[in-house]
Amino acid sequence: MHVRTAPRRKKPFRSIAGSLLLLPHCWTPEQSSPEFICFSRLLGPTQGGHIGQRSEVCIFSRESTVNGMLTIRRPDDWHLHLRDGAIMKAVLPETVRHFARAIIMPNLVPPVVTGADATAYRERIVALLPDGADFEPLMTLYLTEETDPEDVAAAGESGLVKAVKLYPAGATTNSASGVRDVTRIQAVLEKMAEVGLPLCVHGEVTDPAVDIFDREAAFIDRVLDPIRRATPDLRVILEHITTRDGIEYVKAQNSDMGGTITAHHLAINRNHILAGGIRPHYYCLPVAKREEHRLALVSAATSGDPHFFLGTDSAPHTDRNKEQECGCAGCFTATNAISVLAELFEKEGALSRLEGFVSLHGPAFYGLRANEDTVTLAKGAPVSYPEKIMTPDGPITVFNPGFPLHWSVSRHDLNGETPTQG
Repeated sequence: MHVRTAPRRKKPFRSIAGSLLLLPHCWTPEQSSPEFICFSRLLGPTQGGHIGQRSEVCIFSRESTVNGMLTIRRPDDWHLHLRDGAIMKAVLPETVRHFARAIIMPNLVPPVVTGADATAYRERIVALLPDGADFEPLMTLYLTEETDPEDVAAAGESGLVKAVKLYPAGATTNSASGVRDVTRIQAVLEKMAEVGLPLCVHGEVTDPAVDIFDREAAFIDRVLDPIRRATPDLRVILEHITTRDGIEYVKAQNSDMGGTITAHHLAINRNHILAGGIRPHYYCLPVAKREEHRLALVSAATSGDPHFFLGTDSAPHTDRNKEQECGCAGCFTATNAISVLAELFEKEGALSRLEGFVSLHGPAFYGLRANEDTVTLAKGAPVSYPEKIMTPDGPITVFNPGFPLHWSVSRHDLNGETPTQG
């Protein structure tokens, strides 16, 4: 199949909300009209049955911000924790309300290590979806030093698994089975590069000699950059970036590197956690950093740079597990993430770029089509979201950004109907 080679420079095009998209050189415009521009990309190996086959993404070009209302493609979440059992049943509707798809994190106990594990977990998620829900869980595998490269390749080529997750052992919740020596996973990384399966990384070292606020920068130097150099064809996502160092590293890479940014890291810095008393519901890993780093995240998220897209890292923990002497790390943002982001993007004068960040850049990186249905954000009186999500194990506190949220979200299906609001 012939694919035209695009010039090695970034070209601007407009999305459904009028945002300026700076597409890397690997994207080739195939056709256009007043309604849309269709791009194609070669994702890697093109042998029959492999992941890396040609994909197409249609990006519509009609401005739709009118009188305090903004209509965008339905968002996706490229980093989500659902847990399992009763907790998952309680929190799943919070994601499904606004998001069409989500990359599901595999750090259960025991972790989702094999294709069979991923199949079983996906079945449990689907079984708990609310009636009438339109949601696709995108499964991942938990990378260990014993992971079988062939099992990973088979799970990826089947379409079941969309990425593999690298947790440094001990870096965050349920990461004890993670990787201690990256040289022992090289065969898996090479197989992933061969079949076009991306690697998601939790970007922190666990060396106790490294200050917790410096662990992302140290990870880039000690782990991420060596992986990139040893396996240059591997597609990598640096997840939940928290530092200027992470932003600058991703920006300097080619289109095989992406980065997710959370709503809570865009909203808070480390003072919100520590100044005037400890606030456990702002504690997360990677921990929020100085204000200068938060501003770098905001600049990247609102820039229109397709390297960056939303991964909420919404992480449900009951209040009992958060509010104790050694509390769990994680912010639960699934309920209000889109409203938080709309507020932040409006403050930066970048509402027209919100769609790219939450709805377009992620699918483009993963080689998937953008969603056809839409959501409409309407600005008005402050939106009232629940403070807690109740579960049989106790309440889960919904992230409070510390400022009023004036943007409500209404979802529209392909027939223009409005099935959900919030």
